[in-house]
Amino acid sequence: MRHLINFKDWTPSEVESLVDKAIELKKTPERFRTSLQHKSLAMIFQKTSTRTRVSFEVAMTQLGGHALYLDWMTTQFKLAAISDEIKYLSRNVDCIVARLKRNVDLMEMASASSVPVINGCDNMYHPCQAVADLMTIKENKERLKGLKLVYIGVHNNVCNSLIEACTMTGLQIIAVTPIMHEPARDNILLEKAKATGLYTSTLDVREALKDADFVYTDSWVDMELFLDPKFKREKEERIRLMMPYQINAGLLEKSTALVMHDMPIHRGYEISSELIEGSNSLIYEQAENRLYSEKAILLRLISGI
Repeated sequence: MRHLINFKDWTPSEVESLVDKAIELKKTPERFRTSLQHKSLAMIFQKTSTRTRVSFEVAMTQLGGHALYLDWMTTQFKLAAISDEIKYLSRNVDCIVARLKRNVDLMEMASASSVPVINGCDNMYHPCQAVADLMTIKENKERLKGLKLVYIGVHNNVCNSLIEACTMTGLQIIAVTPIMHEPARDNILLEKAKATGLYTSTLDVREALKDADFVYTDSWVDMELFLDPKFKREKEERIRLMMPYQINAGLLEKSTALVMHDMPIHRGYEISSELIEGSNSLIYEQAENRLYSEKAILLRLISGI
């Protein structure tokens, strides 16, 4: 039984096959209308969500299956042992996607589950987003190998999964990350990525952008914390440190890189509005591709397709 927690037990060819399947699903959706007929997906959400919830729920519907949304705070997950709840839940469904605050809780779910568990985002990894990102890149350039992506922002869960997925599939990735979000630190992942020769890090953002095919950014502060008064001081400090690295027209004046952002966006912080709506922006296309990448992941884990 396979899970998708991160890509550590996936091969490069398996990751790229997810990308190719997602592109196929986008081009010929009618071929897969009943592929997951009579299958059910449990969707456990502890963190807020737009794209992950919408894409997985719609994906199951369009594949002929059924999705059951479970809000963490309105279930017994908030009171009981996670393993007990998952042992029950997995007897009722064919797959589970969980969007949790802590990777350790997701790992407990995977260990206790009798069906595949998908990481819909936790504090360390966001593999579903990375599959959609690679899909978007391959759609636009018709390949992955030999391209160059520059990630500019806080080193977080999205950055981890991008580094892992890019280096597995032949994409060069340069991380310009003045801040490490400590709960996301994975030194083993980074050392493995460095060993490929495809991952480097720097604070020289203009040097990093030379000949870049894609520039990618993410929010500097988690949406759950952005308006939290307890996080006010750290939020202000992050903004102070990160504002010189904002993706804007001035930074990209000599670059033809296509612009990516996994959303949700804090306009005027990590990226300027002009670039979100600009001719080089892939942001909304990238977000749409979450639907097809979720379909590919579900088909692979539930039916082996």
